[in-house]
Amino acid sequence: MPQGGFRVEGGLDASGLRFAVVTARFNAHVTGKLYDGCHEELIGRGAATADVESVEVPGSFELPLVAKELAATRRFDAVVCLGAVIRGDTPHFEYVSSAAALGVQRASMDTGVPVIFGVLTVDNEEQAMARISETSHTGREAALTAIEVAHTMRRIRQT
Repeated sequence: MPQGGFRVEGGLDASGLRFAVVTARFNAHVTGKLYDGCHEELIGRGAATADVESVEVPGSFELPLVAKELAATRRFDAVVCLGAVIRGDTPHFEYVSSAAALGVQRASMDTGVPVIFGVLTVDNEEQAMARISETSHTGREAALTAIEVAHTMRRIRQT
């Protein structure tokens, strides 16, 4: 590990990489902004428009299954999952957020393809809006993570 800080192992150039972005439609006023930020970041970092495939699913609970299928095709260097789970008055929040997180991790582990968790899990609408107010910050972070981990996995597999 470098002294005095960290370095990005894989780099942040998306040129030549292929991505799938799976976005939940539930809470679309939030997830749409997450998608916009993610897509803009991928393209802005050099990914070709044709190398970013977008898929929509009903909600965050459905993200892992579709992500795993996409990863299993081996057509993508990384799959990004975007969703928003906002706490309500029932335990539904815990079930959906836990299933989404564990499912995304399992999809990545089962396929060996980076599957990135870009799902907001927040207590209320105000928190959700704050997380996306800075030009879709969370969506951009998910894109950067996908680029970096895709490069890191390529480097590991080439050695």
